[in-house]
Amino acid sequence: MDKTQQEIALIQLRKSVQKLGSSTDKYGDPTLMRFLISRSMDPAKAAKLFVEWQRWRASFVPNGSIPDSEVEDELGPRKVFLHGLSRDGYPVLLVEANKHFTSKDRLQFKKFVGHLLDKTIASSFKGREMGNEKLIAILDLQHISYKNIDARGMITGFQLLQIFFSCSLYYPEHLVKCFILSMPWFFVSFWRMISRFLEKGTLEKIVIVTNEERKCFVKEIGEEVLPEELGGQATLVALQDVTVPPLEG
Repeated sequence: MDKTQQEIALIQLRKSVQKLGSSTDKYGDPTLMRFLISRSMDPAKAAKLFVEWQRWRASFVPNGSIPDSEVEDELGPRKVFLHGLSRDGYPVLLVEANKHFTSKDRLQFKKFVGHLLDKTIASSFKGREMGNEKLIAILDLQHISYKNIDARGMITGFQLLQIFFSCSLYYPEHLVKCFILSMPWFFVSFWRMISRFLEKGTLEKIVIVTNEERKCFVKEIGEEVLPEELGGQATLVALQDVTVPPLEG
């Protein structure tokens, strides 16, 4: 699709959103393009998704962000880390799966997912979402055991954001790649089951890193960003220890 066709699709999207009783006034073309791309450049479908996203944000994140105080139980294990920008300029989100256990409060878990995604996005810019932000996610499975496997939690998270934004309803077209490290043999069948809940576009962005591919992985992300535990030079920085401007709107 050339630039002229994109401009026409954006105009049609804005008109469709108006017909649905909403507005795109606060959002630029890059944001709207995410919704068009996630719906194969269909303005009507993209408009419906955009309006649903606005309503979800208004109900799920009414104050513009989810504070630490609402997700304290999930923050407690210090299992999620933010590590600056990759060599290509994307914020790097790291999850240590061996510190995760099945959540008793599913609503808090959902809020936690929204909290960590918003904070990761906000870490790459100052305050206002411009629409073209993307991120790299790393899921480290080192030292996990059966007690760390939370099928319901993973499916809940994946359905909410389709493995960190690829084609998700509420965070469309944000993921660059999701690297999975140190996958143990007993996790393989579990992963196959989870994969059935993911869309093709999502699966194409997931990279299972073998021991032989570690050097290439480190080179792609950057030694200065990765922690020493993963072959880099940085020190782990927990999500709650990172201060970023709150998202506007």
